[in-house]
Amino acid sequence: MVTSDDLQVRWWALEKKLVERFGKKPDIETILFLIGIQELGQVNKSFSKEQKQELMHVAVCSLLATSGYYEIEKTDEDGWPHFKQLKPMSNMDAAQQEDFLKDHILFYFEKNNF
Repeated sequence: MVTSDDLQVRWWALEKKLVERFGKKPDIETILFLIGIQELGQVNKSFSKEQKQELMHVAVCSLLATSGYYEIEKTDEDGWPHFKQLKPMSNMDAAQQEDFLKDHILFYFEKNNF
């Protein structure tokens, strides 16, 4: 991950691209939902409230897998990935957690050439 950049500047640049793409600024939960859909690969499907929460979980696990926190354990018969935690998360306050997640989101979009 690129940590020498200013996280906030990179985050604003991503938000700008997302506004250009979707017409409004998404919050972090919406971004996680979009990543979850991408990782699931079922783009044109409607999801229940519970499935939307599960998609955000898929996103978080997928994002943190790049740093060795999770790995895919299996994919179920409906195509949903299930993850296994490999190591515990460090103790962080809410702001640190958000920055940690934002950095992983930025890396995800960079890795996917967005």
